[in-house]
Amino acid sequence: MERRGSERTGWLLLYTGNGKGKTTAALGLVFRALGRGLRVAVVQFIKGRWKTGERLFAETITGLTFLVMGHGFTWESDDLSDDRRAARDAWATAQALIQAGEHAVVVLDELTYAIHYGFVPVEEVVATLRERPRDMHVVVTGRHAPPELIAAADLVTEMRSLKHPFDRGMTAQPGIDY
Repeated sequence: MERRGSERTGWLLLYTGNGKGKTTAALGLVFRALGRGLRVAVVQFIKGRWKTGERLFAETITGLTFLVMGHGFTWESDDLSDDRRAARDAWATAQALIQAGEHAVVVLDELTYAIHYGFVPVEEVVATLRERPRDMHVVVTGRHAPPELIAAADLVTEMRSLKHPFDRGMTAQPGIDY
């Protein structure tokens, strides 16, 4: 969307790439918005098995709708049809949140995976995001962002990994990675 004069419009922000920090960037924006008294919703499309630090903390925050709707890492799944169903359910929930217009910020965490695996059509996503309420900001995260989503976004940040502890056999750290 375009900003003209003093008229405020919502942005579509996309955090993508192979580097770490996409969800972390989105959650930083969530806390900034909450600090300004804005209503925020987060829909997580992949995360589901782990009790992450952000999930534990989110449960204590009023004014934050935090929905963990995935079943874990899709690429490790034993049943892709179950993952497809979970992704479609998460997308239906996200669409309803967007159309209701009750939140100033909606984060669609790891939505790009659902698109990449063909669980949710990119055309449907882009159409819904273009039709969102004028003042609503939407943040989309995840690797493999399709060109259509990149083109529709107002802001695109690509995270690039230069060095990662996992590459040296180090395990995920509570409070840092989850």
